[in-house]
Amino acid sequence: LELLPHVFVLEIKTDLRLLLNCMKYQMKCPDSQKQALLTIVSICQQNSKFLSTFFKEIGGVKYIYNLSRSSHYSAVKETALFTLGSLAEVNGVCKQALCTMETFTGLAECMKAEESSTQKRVTVYLLCVLVSNNSKICYKLDCFPVSGGPNELLPLWTSVSSALCGCVNNPQNEENQHVCMCVFPLVNAWLLQVSVSKAELAQPICSFISMTVANNTHAQEYFASVGGLVTLTNTLASVVAQCRNNATACKLAAMITRTLSACIADNGMSVNMYICEYLLLLLSSPNLNQRDQLTVVLTLGQCTDACGECECIYSWTNNNITFQ
Repeated sequence: LELLPHVFVLEIKTDLRLLLNCMKYQMKCPDSQKQALLTIVSICQQNSKFLSTFFKEIGGVKYIYNLSRSSHYSAVKETALFTLGSLAEVNGVCKQALCTMETFTGLAECMKAEESSTQKRVTVYLLCVLVSNNSKICYKLDCFPVSGGPNELLPLWTSVSSALCGCVNNPQNEENQHVCMCVFPLVNAWLLQVSVSKAELAQPICSFISMTVANNTHAQEYFASVGGLVTLTNTLASVVAQCRNNATACKLAAMITRTLSACIADNGMSVNMYICEYLLLLLSSPNLNQRDQLTVVLTLGQCTDACGECECIYSWTNNNITFQ
C-alpha cells in the first residue's frame, strides 16, 4: 500500500464506499448490484489487501453476506457469494470475519436447498476458501449432507469434491473422514464409469478417495470392504492396456495408482498381488514421466511389503508377467 499515492488510496476508498451505497440503493436493479460486486472484487484484488480490510471495516463484507442470503435475484446471490470468496482469498481479516457459525449454517442451508447448480458451485467455492481452518464447524453444521443420489453435473461434483477434500484433510479430520466414508458404496459405482474416454471423471473421484482414506486405517478397510479396491484395480487394468499408445491413458493410470497407494498405505492386508502386474505394465510405458514412475515404484514397494512372505520374482514372458 505504501507504493500507492495517498490521494489515489483515498479515491479508491471513496469508490468502495460509493459501490457499497450503490448496492444498498439499487435493490431492484440486479444488473447494477452485480456490476458493483464485480468491481469491488477487481479493486480489492488488483490494488491492495489492505483495501479488503477497509471494505470489511465499513461493513461491506457483512452487507454482501446478508445480500447473498436475502436477495430475490439468483444472479445477485451467486455474485455475492463469489465476492465473499474472492475477498476471503486475498485477505485473512475478511476470511476470519466470515468464519462464523452463522456463515457455515447459511452455507449448509444453501447446499440443501433447491437452488441452481451455479449457486451451489459458488457456495462450495466460498466454503473451500473458509473450510481449511474450520473443518470441525463445517462437520457439526452438516454442510455436506451424505444423503441424495449421484450428481449428474460434473462441475458441481468437482467443486464439492474439492471442498470435501479440504474438510477431511486440511488438516486431517477423522470425524469428517468418517462422515465421507458413508458414500464409499456410491463412489465405488462412480468408479465403474471411469475410462480413458471419460478421464475427466477420475480427478474429483480419486482426490476424494485419497483424502478420505489418508492416514486412516478404518477408512481404508471400509473402502476395501465395499469393493472399492477391487474396482480401482480393475479400472487400472483396463486403462493400463491403452497406456503404450495413449498419453491420456497414462496420466489416468498414474492418478489411479496414487489413489491405490493411499488406499493400501495402512492396510496391507487388502493388497492383491495381481496389482503388481498392472503396475509393472504401466512402468514400462514410454509415456510415463519421471514423477509418475516414482509413484508406481513406491506403490510397488507397498504391495511387496504387504505380502512379505510371498517373495515375488517378476519375469517377462511374451509380454506377460508371471509370479514365482
